[in-house]
Parts: sequence; structure tokens; C-alpha cells
Amino acid sequence: MAKVELKQPIVEEIKGHVANAKSAVLVDYRGLTVEEDTALRKKLREAGVVYKVYKNTMLKRAFEGTVFAELDKHLDGPTAIAFGLDDATAPARILNDVAKTAPNLEFKAGMVEGTYYDAEGIKVIATIPSREVLISKLLGSLQSPITNFARVLKQIAEKQGEVA
Repeated sequence: MAKVELKQPIVEEIKGHVANAKSAVLVDYRGLTVEEDTALRKKLREAGVVYKVYKNTMLKRAFEGTVFAELDKHLDGPTAIAFGLDDATAPARILNDVAKTAPNLEFKAGMVEGTYYDAEGIKVIATIPSREVLISKLLGSLQSPITNFARVLKQIAEKQGEVA
């Protein structure tokens, strides 16, 4: 079997992830201990993030003709990639949380919903809360004035009830 035939399924697997991904984050994982890497993979898996280590040449082939091709310039040295399939900010957020306790984990770059970000940009993206948290904050801020208005009306009704 030729080398190309062996590599093609891997490139197709990456293309499948690229087609479904809302985001992708490249990291340099050199220096991570086995325990740190295992904990990182567990957190990413629980969040529905695909985290893999591929050869850079295979990533470049899979990225050809997609918006992810901008990441090619960061494909040097050991590279791991995290694909966010459901939540676009989940890979950056989880990787950033792990990087706080594992300083050897370094961001290279990333793509979030079609926009390229360098390492510093991805760190900023990592500070954005998840969609569920943002929705709950929005609903809380919408509900607060209504609740306060209801309390005022109740107090007015109680006060008028005492006078009558």
C-alpha cells in the first residue's frame, strides 16, 4: 500500500472535523506531563471538543480551500488542535483554564466562526463565557426590572389596603 493511501483516511478525518467545526485552536503541548494531558483531554471530551495531535502536513492538506488555511503559518513544531463542534468558545476557554495550571501549554492561533485570531486573540476569546451563561445573564437582566416593578405594585396595593 502506498503512503498516500495510508494518509488519505487521516486527511479525510480532519476534513470531517473542519467541516463541522465552529472553531479550531492550535496549541503547543510540549512539556505537558501525562497527568496534565490526561486531565486536559478529559475536560475537552466532556465539553464535546475534539482534541487531536496530527502531523502538520496532514493538517495543511485538510485545511486547503477552507477558512482554516490561515492557520498554516502556525503549523511548525509539535501541534495539537482542538475543534469546537457545539460551542465556539469552549476549546479556547478550556485550554486557557488548563494553561493556568500547566504553563507549558501554549496557544499558537485559532479560528472562531471564520475569523482568524493569533495567540493573544485566542486568550481574549477564552474569557468569553459559554452561550448558556450569556443567555442566563441576559434573562436575569431582563427579569430583574419586571420583578422590581411587581414588588413596587405589591407594596402600593398593600399600602392602599391598609388605608381603605
